[in-house]
Amino acid sequence: MDQQTVEYGGASKEAIQHHYDLSNDFYALWLDETMTYSCAMWEGASSLKEAQLRKLDHHIEAARVRGKAHVLDVGCGWGGMLQRLVDDAGVESAVGLTLSEAQASWIRSRLDPRLEVRVEGWAQHVPKRKYDGIISVGAFEHFARPDVPKSEVIESYRRFFSACHGWLQSGGSISLQTIAYGTAQRKDLNQFIVEEIFPQSDLPTLADIDQASHGLFEIERVRNDRLDYARTLKEWYFKLRACKADALAQVGPETMARYERYLSLFAVGFHTGAMNLLRLSLRRIDER
Repeated sequence: MDQQTVEYGGASKEAIQHHYDLSNDFYALWLDETMTYSCAMWEGASSLKEAQLRKLDHHIEAARVRGKAHVLDVGCGWGGMLQRLVDDAGVESAVGLTLSEAQASWIRSRLDPRLEVRVEGWAQHVPKRKYDGIISVGAFEHFARPDVPKSEVIESYRRFFSACHGWLQSGGSISLQTIAYGTAQRKDLNQFIVEEIFPQSDLPTLADIDQASHGLFEIERVRNDRLDYARTLKEWYFKLRACKADALAQVGPETMARYERYLSLFAVGFHTGAMNLLRLSLRRIDER
């Protein structure tokens, strides 16, 4: 998952690696075969892998990049989206950004010349050429810290959208997926999550995204699929519990207990509506 650096108000590289560089083998125990670590799309799906592939395909269609030449994935994780783009969607080349060395190594081990992964945040990214579309799934949550004023949060988000505007071809689109505040507010953030799971990270509201993208992108569609995330988290939780012996061997009892607590807390948060799961399609507003 990608982050910008602290000067842009988001989580640091060290904060990202605290979570995502824990152990590739540990995550492989309880994620699906695509190593997709974000909310799935369950409508019509009968397995976690099928639901994750439906989610990947949703973003490919929303970004209008099927059969295109050059696509960016901001926060590419272990490369599930990148691989789907080139293997299934007919994309010629795909670039992924992550601050996780472990994730980058996982992607590079595939030796696929159509894929390029860079260990850098969006704020440092300088594209070699313009992109036909941009996808970002599960990274936006880390683009602001909970200890900065709201005005700085909006400015950080706007810098991200401004950068995307400059990277995209005329008429290009972003497909964005992010956890967002629902009925909960900033003051309601669980300190266990803030300190031990996702340090230096905060959530946006839909209004924040609208304000930050105004004049740069037209928001064409918004989905709130929070119940999809509640189900995804439950799937992960029970998969993790089912391989407890292997997980304990990988990360030890303290980390195992921490992840069990985190996955169950998050599932409750999405079930009750304290948090939302937003999927947005945004079309670039071209200069007139």
